Amino acid sequence: MTIDWAGELDLLVTLLVVVGLVGVVVQVLPGAFLVGGAVAVWGGLQGTGAGWVVTVLAVLLTVAGQVVKYLVAGRHLQRSGVRNSTLVWGGVAGIVGFFVVPVVGLPLFFVGAVLLVEWLRARELRPAWQATVRALQATGLTILVELAAAMLVVGVWVVALVAR
Repeated sequence: MTIDWAGELDLLVTLLVVVGLVGVVVQVLPGAFLVGGAVAVWGGLQGTGAGWVVTVLAVLLTVAGQVVKYLVAGRHLQRSGVRNSTLVWGGVAGIVGFFVVPVVGLPLFFVGAVLLVEWLRARELRPAWQATVRALQATGLTILVELAAAMLVVGVWVVALVAR
């Protein structure tokens, strides 16, 4: 007697994809990796040529999205003059903030640290605030790029589901 797990697998992957997409937007979970990984595993478990194509595309799109998001954000920050060290301090403060004030502490501490570091560097509030806004714009760009890549992975998966 064999058990058909296709329906349960599809449901599980759907749940993981939804959680992953929320994770991309909220930036609490590694959302793109969750989406790409769930779809890649689904493709591999299909045991067909089409399933392996889905797996390869999911991995390639997820990796490409990660590379592109850092290139786009880096170029944006480089053009605007925000230093990498400022972002490192912002990131460290964001991680600390996440644990001090769960969930909302991450963006609050990130913004506060970037503003503080840039104010200490420039000794003026206006340029420090402008650098903080540019860092937030770059963060928004990374979210959009990552979301676009994750949605492409979802699109590949949905096409495979319909074709199956």
